[in-house]
Amino acid sequence: MLTDQVAIVTGASRGIGRATALKLAAQGAQVVACARSADKLAEVAHESTQRELSGSVVPSVLDVTDRTEIDKRVEDTIEQRGRIDILVNNAGITRDGLLMSMEDADFDEVITTNLKSVFWMTRAVSQHMVYARRGRLVNISSVSGLSGKEGQTNYAASKAGIVGFSKAAAKELAKRGITCNVVAPGSIEPDMIEGLSEQVKDGYKSLIPLRRFGQAEEVAEAVAFLAGPAATYITGQVRTVDGGLLM
Repeated sequence: MLTDQVAIVTGASRGIGRATALKLAAQGAQVVACARSADKLAEVAHESTQRELSGSVVPSVLDVTDRTEIDKRVEDTIEQRGRIDILVNNAGITRDGLLMSMEDADFDEVITTNLKSVFWMTRAVSQHMVYARRGRLVNISSVSGLSGKEGQTNYAASKAGIVGFSKAAAKELAKRGITCNVVAPGSIEPDMIEGLSEQVKDGYKSLIPLRRFGQAEEVAEAVAFLAGPAATYITGQVRTVDGGLLM
């Protein structure tokens, strides 16, 4: 259980981030749920109240591409709650396109949102965790970052970068009692497959040994495990949640 622990979850307005915020709150955490959409964050907070979870979800509008805004949100959390025990870096975007025709802006935006934000958030939060000599960092990568995917050179680069970043951070922070791990989802519905034809979906499913897409709640379970007391001796690891796709 995560009773009274304080967690920050980015990209918490939908999909994996939303499921993670609710899962951590269900285990007793006070979750600061961050995303750009105030309306969607309010829905997550309302759901946590309706479900009478033992913890709480507090909406907090945040643009993770703004370093100054990140620093302020972290400082506000410390001022209001006194601590940050868990950080889940989940915010991410895609700007898919073939390598030869990809615009610089599409590459830069994905790298900033998906990777640079992880650096900014982790740097700001870890400064407080170091003094507390405890903390759980969980970064959301992707199987695309482990194996690559056509049309996603920008996305794959950002997600592979998260893996390398996390392993290096794990080595730096371990002596202060802070763990840093990665969860790499495969195809998770609905967000990751929306807009695809049934034929394309069936083609993707045929590559997955379990023959189905994953659910956001299944990824959230992996995140909650790595953030919880059962994972105190696990750091620098990549846990895939992909139905066996990379097996």
